[in-house]
Amino acid sequence: MVQTLIGTGAGNAVEWYDWAIYATFAAFISTQLFSKADPSSAFLATLAIFAVGFVARPFGGFLFGWIGDRLGRKLAMTLCVGLGSVGSLAIGLTPTYESIGSAASLILLVARLVQGLAHGGELPSAQTYLSEMAPASRRGYWASLIYVSGTIGILFGTLLGAVLSTVLPSSQMAAFGWRIPFILGAVLGLVALVMRARMEESEVFEAERTAALPMVGADGDAPAVSRPRLFADLAAHWRQALQVIGLTVGMTVVYYVWGVSTPAYAINVLKIEPSGALWAGVAANIVFIVALPFWGKLSDRIGRRPVLAISGLGSAVLYFPATWFVRDTAWQLGVAMSAMLIFIAGAAAIVPAVYAELFPTSVRTIGVGIPYSICVAAFGGTAAYLQAGFATWFPGSGSTVFGIYTIVLLLINAATLLTVRETRGKVLHGA
Repeated sequence: MVQTLIGTGAGNAVEWYDWAIYATFAAFISTQLFSKADPSSAFLATLAIFAVGFVARPFGGFLFGWIGDRLGRKLAMTLCVGLGSVGSLAIGLTPTYESIGSAASLILLVARLVQGLAHGGELPSAQTYLSEMAPASRRGYWASLIYVSGTIGILFGTLLGAVLSTVLPSSQMAAFGWRIPFILGAVLGLVALVMRARMEESEVFEAERTAALPMVGADGDAPAVSRPRLFADLAAHWRQALQVIGLTVGMTVVYYVWGVSTPAYAINVLKIEPSGALWAGVAANIVFIVALPFWGKLSDRIGRRPVLAISGLGSAVLYFPATWFVRDTAWQLGVAMSAMLIFIAGAAAIVPAVYAELFPTSVRTIGVGIPYSICVAAFGGTAAYLQAGFATWFPGSGSTVFGIYTIVLLLINAATLLTVRETRGKVLHGA
């Protein structure tokens, strides 16, 4: 059990770390891997490639979902962390634009696509594996490891960026300092890959695979037993796929806003002092980490539906008060983020378990991977852009318009919850 938790958590943390440090060091990447003739265009191009990574995630959900449901959860998870590390290493070692011209930008694009594929497969594979390995009575608690480990990975990347920026002068940061986190990510990924390769396969998957094999009779002949048809099974569970989208659409936006992009928004729009805003974000995410296991345990006691309802509706009710509370100081930002993330943690902690409990074993990974990745790409990936865009497009009322948009999506979460049966304690063997 310990090996399962450590291997899953370590690999997930590395994947989230690799994904997040790109945004952290985007300003340095733009000066080194793009033309310096137009710094603004170079920075926008760097951010555009960040968005391309989200576009690749649904394809990763399909590819590694298929691998996970056909060849094994462990194999899919191992390949994901390995592929993500290759992308990170490629970014860290890419020659500058001055050395090889536009080929530097092209290598960055390919590396980010590779990371997008890996990250698109990581979450559904890890969620499915952890949910299948967990005791049914503690599945909600175990599922909280996904966001606990992922947030730790993001925090490590943020703190590493702060340390490097403090220790190295700006000239050295631009020359080589920004590469260190990516190379380190590749090394950590290699360690996580070895750990995952040593884990055991999910017993639930093994039982399903054994049941699909033909039984050999006394005469030595094997009766014709057809394997489950993946795409037919997936199409048959379109209702569950829509439920995944409905349960994800609002929470992915509110998480990316309050857990990821709000410090940057506060710096650029509210003009809060940068270091204070970043430390407020770090403190709030620590609160988030602490809250996650609490919600997971609670869902194992009172059920998944009540926790999801409290999380979604609580986030909707608190959204505007939290937004209005943030004025011009970092402590206000920290308090508002912490309050929101306590409620957001309710859904984040247990959706890995809920998603796994919706689908049968034969399509559990791909059934989650495709709709979840599409939803995160379409809504989570555009959250920061729309938050900043509404402030520009609707002067004076942009935050209100974006808040209404977010709350509407959270209400879709609540409406979808009405169609979902309670799955607390569900036995996944044979499901």
